[in-house]
Amino acid sequence: MTALFTRERLSICLVANSRFPIAEPFTGGLESMTWHLAHELVRRGHDVAVFAAPGSDPSLGVEELEVDALPEHAGRHDVDAPPYVEVAEHHAYLSLMLGLAGHNAQRFDVMHNNSLHYLPVAMARTLPMPVLTTLHTPPLWWLESAVRLDGGRSSFAAVSRHTAASWSSITNATCVPNGVDVSRWPVGPGGATAVWSGRLVPEKAPHQAVLAARLAGIPIVLAGPVLDLDYFHASVEPLLGAEATYAGHLSQAELATLVGSAGVAVVTPEWDEPYGLVAAEALACGTPVAAFARGGLPEVVTPETGRLAAPGDVAMLAAAITEAVTLDRVRCRAHAEDQLSLTRMVDLYEGLYVELLAGGLAA
Repeated sequence: MTALFTRERLSICLVANSRFPIAEPFTGGLESMTWHLAHELVRRGHDVAVFAAPGSDPSLGVEELEVDALPEHAGRHDVDAPPYVEVAEHHAYLSLMLGLAGHNAQRFDVMHNNSLHYLPVAMARTLPMPVLTTLHTPPLWWLESAVRLDGGRSSFAAVSRHTAASWSSITNATCVPNGVDVSRWPVGPGGATAVWSGRLVPEKAPHQAVLAARLAGIPIVLAGPVLDLDYFHASVEPLLGAEATYAGHLSQAELATLVGSAGVAVVTPEWDEPYGLVAAEALACGTPVAAFARGGLPEVVTPETGRLAAPGDVAMLAAAITEAVTLDRVRCRAHAEDQLSLTRMVDLYEGLYVELLAGGLAA
């Protein structure tokens, strides 16, 4: 895939997740990726309309999806969404798609779908503009069924080679790794602590990070939104103390300062992580990574920038922490700049938009 050479101005409909606002502090990597993508596309001169949840960053020129604001902790990404949340999301995306097929039919050159919902895919055939959907998860049954129903009308990107491979029996997807704005994740001085960041939920397993750091003899700081209170109270809170603290849900600038002041970033997925954005963010700060080798993380972390442990093996992760903290922070930053940057990601997406408009991507 080549980058966009002509820098022609495109009108882009960017569809976001309706469950969480596209605003700081970001709930997760999906919200962060969509926010950064929108800002960079606008900076490059494109006309971008972001259809997103109420409460999203007004600087994006957001057009709010027609969904009622949801109660705090009403639903997590992909799992445990109560029925009223599912109904609200269904109607929000149905209204959007009917509008794009109707009064907004000539408004956009291309639609880029970054939601996790089935309707933007299932209804893509009703739209006059080409549709690109980024696959941010392994195959979920409701999204998989929409892809099959789509019948080749959409084109797909995946956030890692691992994610593309997991969808390969269902559809082809071009790998476009998520990118971080390295200017917003400056190199930090490092330090004597470990850091863990992300959503505090069972599938991210921050309790495993605390246990591994304890074995390695290094203090650890956790940061991120608590989206599963039962899990937090049962599995994380009892481990907190002098050597393991919770910093809260931080802004990006605050989180970058915390990550940059750590000696190692610990990443502990208990599922196949589609990409591993927190690892890329840490490397941009010059902070090496110790992680479970699941999903897309082995594509982000190299032998020069981190150490990988067998999934779920806390003792092996503790050894990885001890080794990773000795790695060269300059190499970590260089890897992020060369391979994991927002610039690289948006170059690739611009190229895909142009190919779509030229009819060059396989349906």
